Amino acid sequence: MKRLATCLLTAGALALPMLASAHDYATGDLHIDHPWSRPTPPGVMMGAGYMVIRNEGHHDVTLVAAQSPRAGHVSIHQSRMEDGVMRMDAVDGGLVIPAGESVALKPHSYHLMLEQLDGQLTEGERIPLTLTFDGAPVLEVELAVDSLDGGTMDHSQMDHGNMDHDGMDSDQDAGAMQHHH
Repeated sequence: MKRLATCLLTAGALALPMLASAHDYATGDLHIDHPWSRPTPPGVMMGAGYMVIRNEGHHDVTLVAAQSPRAGHVSIHQSRMEDGVMRMDAVDGGLVIPAGESVALKPHSYHLMLEQLDGQLTEGERIPLTLTFDGAPVLEVELAVDSLDGGTMDHSQMDHGNMDHDGMDSDQDAGAMQHHH
């Protein structure tokens, strides 16, 4: 009987990597659904990470940090419209996942900024990512770099908040500024 239990435990441990192929991850009461990113153009040193984090527990959990061997720095950001302008700010103190609820990290909302990338993110690639929580164990996931051709490319989803816009669309910016005076 002891031998059968050992075999079952070993088979169970071998089945764990198969969970990752479904591209959902879990630790305790936390579930991470389909972590993903987009391909980055050559020379662009920033990417974004998206996923849905579900907290099926009875206590709030906070995503406090993330790390990837592919990025020099990973931070939690929120994009939002303010006075007709898309703004992006770092989330101070982490991102709370309330008990019994889900928080979606998606374009134009909460997301992870992968900064100082060591190279281009290419379609089909998996990017290792370590998520650190207050109130839950550390969780290792992989961002699936998904294709852009699910529709036309929307440049507003590229999180331009940290990019230098000097010299870009200066006529458009001047026109926009005139409307605010």
